[in-house]
Amino acid sequence: MSDLVPLGRRAPAAAPGDGAPRRKVFVHTFGCQMNELDSDRMVELLGRHDFGRAATPEEADLILVNTCAVRDKAEQKLLSALGRYRPLKASRGALIAVAGCVAQAEKERLLRKVPYVDFVFGPDNLARLPELVERAGGRERFAETAWMDSEAYLFPRADAAAARGRATAFVTAMKGCDNACAFCIVPHTRGREVSRPHAEVVAECAALAAVGVREVTLIGQNVNSYRGGCTFAALLRRVAALPGIARVRFTTSHPHDLSDELIAAFRDEPKVMSHFHLPVQAGSDPVLRRMRRDYDVAAYLERHDALAAARPGIAITTDFIVGFPGETEADFEASLALLARARFENSFSFVFSPRPHTAAARRVGTAPEWAEVPRGVAVARLERLLAVQRRITAERLRAAEGTVVEVLCEGPSDDPARRFGRTGENRVVHFAAGEAEAPAGALLRVRVVRAGAQSLAGELLGPAGGRP
Repeated sequence: MSDLVPLGRRAPAAAPGDGAPRRKVFVHTFGCQMNELDSDRMVELLGRHDFGRAATPEEADLILVNTCAVRDKAEQKLLSALGRYRPLKASRGALIAVAGCVAQAEKERLLRKVPYVDFVFGPDNLARLPELVERAGGRERFAETAWMDSEAYLFPRADAAAARGRATAFVTAMKGCDNACAFCIVPHTRGREVSRPHAEVVAECAALAAVGVREVTLIGQNVNSYRGGCTFAALLRRVAALPGIARVRFTTSHPHDLSDELIAAFRDEPKVMSHFHLPVQAGSDPVLRRMRRDYDVAAYLERHDALAAARPGIAITTDFIVGFPGETEADFEASLALLARARFENSFSFVFSPRPHTAAARRVGTAPEWAEVPRGVAVARLERLLAVQRRITAERLRAAEGTVVEVLCEGPSDDPARRFGRTGENRVVHFAAGEAEAPAGALLRVRVVRAGAQSLAGELLGPAGGRP
């Protein structure tokens, strides 16, 4: 067939003047918002080297699998995906590459395990992707997972033109994590903290605002530890001051970096949205100590309550790990008590899974306080915690019924006659409207008429004249 592209050869060049890219890339992304952003940056970077985005893997000359290693079975999910893409190497000669955290953790072992993968590269080597593709095109198989020196690290720059027509965008503020939580593989796969200079962050946000983006989310593995020439609270204020930026968000955070200055930003700066993801992980002090979290429950609640006082009505979300080694029934009951006390808007909760290269993986089963929690017990506890969270989430959403909220429209809902957007609290709202009256990026007043399990339904009242 004429459209087959053998390994090591490029697709035919486009006809002079047609402007079409010669090659196509398909990206399969697992995991967090940082991975989603990395995938976007990779496509944009390759776009400057004659690649376009493929809608399906079947039309791709390069298949990138961008991986996450935070949860259990990450490698099994990767191997399953790679197995589905293997026939495309035989039929099209597509290059197959693995990026992200599993790539960083497994390195050359992944090449030995999966002989049809062409190359493996870690997050610090993202900016070198065009060079890596050309090397793989010459039939070289390799793993590039070396860390870059903090002083030499270059953050991939967003292509603002690619965001045209979108209401929201992610912007990288920092990468890596200097904490040593016993359960977490991120320091091993993302490296030490490196903060992007504040001038770069602000300039990227300004460029996004210039093409119509109204809301930016500053992201990093531990974003409020930012030290890019100013404090994180000061960075939020600088971004909020940009013309065209209506909303600023960020994720994700460590409780010990929730400073008084950052809390004051929620009190004083209306463009900082009323949502804060503040992972607690457990409601038991002994478990928190084994997790190497440097706070106790009382200190966490002190920060939580100060944030709630600074911005009444703020939606605080969190993370819980259930079944951490040594967790007793009393420890778990303490987590339920914390959930009931804090009344989190939502929680992202998982059963503990030992991750490679972590202290918890090394210590599980080595002492009574590190005893493994039986899987069935841990799963049952998770279900109990999720049931309490579902009830609290439903109650919080029902409290919004009848209120008028400000919604930033993001685009069409699943129902073509409806649109959707988010409130300042990050609650999704669906409402009947067409694109003409509710274009992407419009700030709208919407009356909430019904609360669902995870979202709201409303009726459009008109453009927002300011914060409701």
